[in-house]
Amino acid sequence: MTQADKAAGISRRLFVFNGGFFTGPRLRRILGLAGWQVTVGLPGPGDTVGLWGASPTAWRGEAVARRRGARLLRVEDAFLRSILPGRAARRNGPPVARRGPIGLLLDPIGLHFRADVPSLLEQLILDPQTADWQDRARSGIRRLIAADLSKYNAHLPEAADQPSLPPGYVLVIDQTGGDASLAGAGRAEFLDMLRAARDENPGLPILIRSHPETAAGFRPGHFSRDDLRPGDAFSDGPISPWALLGGAARVYAMSSQLGYEAMLAGHRPRIFGQPFYAGWGLSDDAQAFPRRRPAPIEALFAASHLRGPVWYDPCRDRLTDFETALHQIEAEAKAWQQDHAGHLAYGMRLWKRPFIARAFGGARPVRFTTTPGPQVTLAWANRASETPGALRVEDGFLRSRGLGAALVPPLSLVADDLGIYYDPTRESRFEQLMAASLSDEDRARALALGRALVTSGITKYNLAGQLPKLPPGRRILVPGQVEDDASVRLGGGAERSNLALLERVRAENPDAVLIYKPHPDVEAGLRPGLIAPARMTELADVVAHEASPAALLAEIDELWTITSTMGFEALLRGLPVTTLGAPFYAGWGLTRDLGPMPERRRLRADLAQLTHVALIAYPRYFDPVSGLPCPPEVVLERLADPELGLAGPGLRILAKAQGLFSGHAWLWRR
Repeated sequence: MTQADKAAGISRRLFVFNGGFFTGPRLRRILGLAGWQVTVGLPGPGDTVGLWGASPTAWRGEAVARRRGARLLRVEDAFLRSILPGRAARRNGPPVARRGPIGLLLDPIGLHFRADVPSLLEQLILDPQTADWQDRARSGIRRLIAADLSKYNAHLPEAADQPSLPPGYVLVIDQTGGDASLAGAGRAEFLDMLRAARDENPGLPILIRSHPETAAGFRPGHFSRDDLRPGDAFSDGPISPWALLGGAARVYAMSSQLGYEAMLAGHRPRIFGQPFYAGWGLSDDAQAFPRRRPAPIEALFAASHLRGPVWYDPCRDRLTDFETALHQIEAEAKAWQQDHAGHLAYGMRLWKRPFIARAFGGARPVRFTTTPGPQVTLAWANRASETPGALRVEDGFLRSRGLGAALVPPLSLVADDLGIYYDPTRESRFEQLMAASLSDEDRARALALGRALVTSGITKYNLAGQLPKLPPGRRILVPGQVEDDASVRLGGGAERSNLALLERVRAENPDAVLIYKPHPDVEAGLRPGLIAPARMTELADVVAHEASPAALLAEIDELWTITSTMGFEALLRGLPVTTLGAPFYAGWGLTRDLGPMPERRRLRADLAQLTHVALIAYPRYFDPVSGLPCPPEVVLERLADPELGLAGPGLRILAKAQGLFSGHAWLWRR
């Protein structure tokens, strides 16, 4: 409770008379973090009664508040909510459906969809201070559209080009029957809206968009396919709202959020109800709004997405801002799009199966098989040739604290539907993402993430170790690799062994200080790639057996490699990198490339583009604390936390046993 609340005699107890406040743990958690203590009983004059919007049970709380002289706080979902609608969170629903909202509107004034009385959003739009939020609002609108996010986000990329009609249609938006925002409007009013759409746009086809809850069978709508005329279409599939709006010539809505998003996308929609976004001079309104005056779209967005909601970060378990909430839903949506139909996984070693099941099982449980076939949808990348069409899975670039060979589970994975990043012999999704344009917001985020990685000393595996004494001079780091690693086999040039690599670097840099870092798996005897000690000492000035990669990168002048990921980590630190093979970060104009390079990589890119693709757009991340898909910034914090154990005791015991039998590695690496 604030001092002002105490002085005014205001309690932070929130008395509720709706069971939904007790069946949604995340709802209660957000309210608690916002300072409200959810309780039952009879409130006093200084207390507050919590209502869920204008739900059928709201009358109970309203009646108690009137009799007891208590205040009202109306609670509603924010305009960016979740992957699936709230009614999908049934007991037998998928885990992703039971996560709850990521943001709430807590309105002590009124209801944003009741135009006859003031509301928090209306006051914020009219607030002169909202003008100070315009730049952030413009950026937020761009971010929301670029991320392809809406209130519910169970839409699929492959449906984006299937709105049933070519561009140029009139989009008429349905809603669920009895929705409180309709203020009593029913089928007759929706048919009037449909009639107006036909009359005002003669000759244009009509596309009726069904509500997601109607399409899922939870609540009836107002339109059906019987309302169509020849040339019209009905849309109830998992298509992005922004894709629908992109093909529309005109938009007609009663009070749907999609009508608001039409304004964010640049439309001037025809509005027949009384939603919060009408009456500001941005829409053609069938109703009157006497308290409202012209306002820019940025003022509406600042109120609806930046200033009005209480946003929640479920990974860090704290309140947050719109941008962080957007990144979280974006991570969850990426996982949903790949996992919504469930997976049959092939080529997964037994120790990997638990984390594969967690990372890819948010929508439906992952099933595993030892038999390749057309039903397989997920395959470890080195076995993917046996299962054409499956997503190829491999570790990401912010992996863990410890090696995969030590059975430390990864916090990041990639799931590529075209190829895989380390294989330059075929196109990968990584290469396609490198060709996409980068927004100013994405650029700023990528550069900030790269700086945070360098500052925290995070690398792919984050191994600790003492830094050896390094002689003065031009220092070149030469990271050793596992010689049968797929990136070397598929992407290597003339040099495909650690000895050949070291010999080439010494031959071309006779006066430099060469620092050779053997790969830990090789030193442990788990993988091939050892160099005879005498030859290694002859070629290298320093052998950094167990040194921290981050510490080494801070002390060198450049790096030479075949395909090691340390080359990417060197680029993040502004170091010159020479490649003898074709790693994922080569061929874009950022490295000196001495090996063969695919003709596809003619594009010149900057470090922000590479960082965004490698660390944000291409991988997917799993938070070991919350058990949720998460943005890379969360994984960075987890890796930087020395108190967080990232490998269970069972895997640690198994890893020690593996080390004892390292000479028989073929037994578990098949």
